[in-house]
Amino acid sequence: MQYENGIWVFGYGSLIWNPGFAFEAKQRATLTGFNRAFCLWSIHYRGNEQQPGLVLGLDPSHGASCEGVAYFVPPDAAETVHLYLRKRELVSYAYHERIETLDLEDGQKVQAICYIVDPVHSQYAGGLSLAEQAQVIKIAKGSAGENLEYLQNTAAHLDELGIIDLQMRSLLNMINSD
Repeated sequence: MQYENGIWVFGYGSLIWNPGFAFEAKQRATLTGFNRAFCLWSIHYRGNEQQPGLVLGLDPSHGASCEGVAYFVPPDAAETVHLYLRKRELVSYAYHERIETLDLEDGQKVQAICYIVDPVHSQYAGGLSLAEQAQVIKIAKGSAGENLEYLQNTAAHLDELGIIDLQMRSLLNMINSD
């Protein structure tokens, strides 16, 4: 990867509220062709082998789009941040690291590092109903904390950004009504 012009990184889940790296610029962005979905079993961060949790992935879907945040990392930090992201996001290789085109809020189109769920990986959990997702998220816990906290933080930060995600709201309503 080339770092002399810096890098853009797309955050759609925990990277929105816990990027873990310094950046020079941040703005809302849209990635076309993917849904934000609880489609990945978490056995490391928000669950474990005995009781997996669920975390978000960018699930390929024709005609879909996902709103999130794009971070610009300047050239002097780009390689370090990229290595950090690989260690964080590729812990079990359930994601593919890809460069995708983002539409930024200011009208620019940029190439950004995106972590796309691998639908043939053993941790892929696509196709679960919202009720099934809610049951998992309500009780799972991993090395990074409770799965419910992950959902709550993501939903709250999407709301702060003015991004309406009906799936997040439905999951929170299901869990809170129990």
